[in-house]
Amino acid sequence: MWFREKRSLAMTKYVFVTGGVSSSLGKGLTASSLGRLLKSRGLKVTMCKLDPYLNVDPGTMNPGEHGEVFVTDDGGETDLDLGHYERFIDESLSKISNTTTGSIYSNVIAKERRGDYLGKTVQVIPHVTDEIKERIRRQGTLGADVVIVEIGGTVGDIEIVPFIESIRQFRRDAGRDNVCYVHLTLVPYLAPSGEQKTKPTQHSVTELRSRGIQPDIIVCRSDQPISDSLKRKISLLCDVPMKAVISAVDEESIYDIPVTLHHEGFDTIVCDTLNIDLDEHPIDLAPWESVVRRVHNTTSTLRIGIVGKYVTMPDAYLSVGEAVRHAGFGIGAKTTIEWLEAERVPSEIDAERLGQFDGIIVPGGFGERGIEGMIATARIAREHDIPYLGICLGMQIQVIEFARHVLGLSDAQSTEFTHSSSAPVISLLTEQLDVTDLGGTMRLGAWPAMLDEGSQVAELYGTTVVSERHRHRYEFNARYRDQFEAAGLRCSGNSPDGRLVEFVELPGHAFFVGTQAHPEFKSRPDRPHPLFVGLIKAAALRAEGREPHIIDPSTVDATL
Repeated sequence: MWFREKRSLAMTKYVFVTGGVSSSLGKGLTASSLGRLLKSRGLKVTMCKLDPYLNVDPGTMNPGEHGEVFVTDDGGETDLDLGHYERFIDESLSKISNTTTGSIYSNVIAKERRGDYLGKTVQVIPHVTDEIKERIRRQGTLGADVVIVEIGGTVGDIEIVPFIESIRQFRRDAGRDNVCYVHLTLVPYLAPSGEQKTKPTQHSVTELRSRGIQPDIIVCRSDQPISDSLKRKISLLCDVPMKAVISAVDEESIYDIPVTLHHEGFDTIVCDTLNIDLDEHPIDLAPWESVVRRVHNTTSTLRIGIVGKYVTMPDAYLSVGEAVRHAGFGIGAKTTIEWLEAERVPSEIDAERLGQFDGIIVPGGFGERGIEGMIATARIAREHDIPYLGICLGMQIQVIEFARHVLGLSDAQSTEFTHSSSAPVISLLTEQLDVTDLGGTMRLGAWPAMLDEGSQVAELYGTTVVSERHRHRYEFNARYRDQFEAAGLRCSGNSPDGRLVEFVELPGHAFFVGTQAHPEFKSRPDRPHPLFVGLIKAAALRAEGREPHIIDPSTVDATL
């Protein structure tokens, strides 16, 4: 009888997740869920995304088209799927966790110009594919037991052919027991015939096999469970064991997905394919199941309005929405998010409409469009005691609004939008220091901040030293700091050298807090971010008609 002897992990294992039939099936969530399941088995997991577009990174891409740019601690501007990865596996990733075709070709061409290829003809195979494989191997040098690699796009797209060829070669390079191929497909339900159809899956797998890859596992996305008879059919026609055909039905919450996939045996078959001993790595899902219980055991509903520039595509603010939900179910409240276009405020959306929300968020963004609507939103929130959280641009909006309507600087503005203002309360740091060059002007990645003792933000964080991720170019103009503080707007968090204002707050208000950072990137389903918890608790108090108060961080911890 042939068998493989189980052994302890000696080499890094790799799981490659591809997709077929349609985009937006949930490869990122499937990969993230697998990462959580493997981590629940005591394995060290890291993840990365291979994206087929020619942009070097998503930093210059329109969020209304591509979705949010997720920022890592080391300043990487990456695909939004990295946000899912971090939230599920609770590991901080880096800029090398996102590789694009643009970055691959840029590096290959740079090597060719330097003469690194010694005059050889530079080709897709082996030079481009070797570059891709090197990016994948680099992930395996970080000490992880398992590296999960998601391939963007769908099988059959011309753009992903080099990636598919690279991962085909990877099994030969790394060894059969160290590589697992997972393929995600769609099993649609056709109402006229009353049947679920497997033909799209068959065609997708055929396309993948034509590129030299036989999937080890097929994950079938559908709006209802896949029957055993359909699993048997897919197993037969796609040449995978029946137990390796996984039913992944639509779930009420994305945080249900790991539990559902575990019950389908997904992580078990992955471990078997990778020759990982299940007895040495038993699963402990209790912590995640606790998260799922909190997701569903909510006793109240809060209405949160998000007023932004890119609300026609909610993925543009994906991490903001998830951070709101984390804070909500962290205190037992379901949060209903309503997306409002900033350009419609105040011409179509007035104070009465905004007053119906329990809390308001103005998130980040670039450019002048919708700015006056955001300023009107901040004024309504301040004057009507509506809990308000300003994120990046949202904090700058608070500052501009306060300058105009409290300090009396009627044309206060940011130099991002105009250079004719007599009160540039937001400006480039170079403009504040009267210098012409400080190198790159974009602040990216993790930056430390010192919080004032006794401030609201210090109470929320439970500490006076914090680190948050940034992605912005314009800053609070420190020349106006004394005027703001004399009028009541407290600059409650600053850079260690005191030059940069990182947090503002308005004492006595229900919750009027702004941060130059993007705290949403560090929120986790089992560890909601303190600023969002502060907003949601203030929103809950508003909904209950009680007087707001400073949040005691010990009560935040007690809810988790």
